Amino acid sequence: MSDPEPAAGTRLARAYYDALDAGEYDRLAELLAPGFIQRRPDRTFEGRERFVAFMRDERPMTDTTHAVDRVYPAGPGVAVRGRLLDADGDTLFSFVDVFEIANGRIAALETYAATDE
Repeated sequence: MSDPEPAAGTRLARAYYDALDAGEYDRLAELLAPGFIQRRPDRTFEGRERFVAFMRDERPMTDTTHAVDRVYPAGPGVAVRGRLLDADGDTLFSFVDVFEIANGRIAALETYAATDE
């Protein structure tokens, strides 16, 4: 069963960025459904454990912050437009994340990213 309230998607999306930026990988895992999938321009992650392992151990930069510029609630899901910032606050790239929410967790995430010029 899906979460019928758009606010649930907004809360989950914001909690996702907070956990990721704080390096709280156990909390991040709790936000994701076991069958979580992320599709992004350079790769696809299938499964919560694989995604969290990448974020914790393999991503090239961990000292980053997600600046959320706009949130677009869409039914039980949500789209977020933002920027990934480095440790100095400089923009690495802009992104749009589309979250699919089901049963109180993030079931899927589609990421669209473009470098700023």
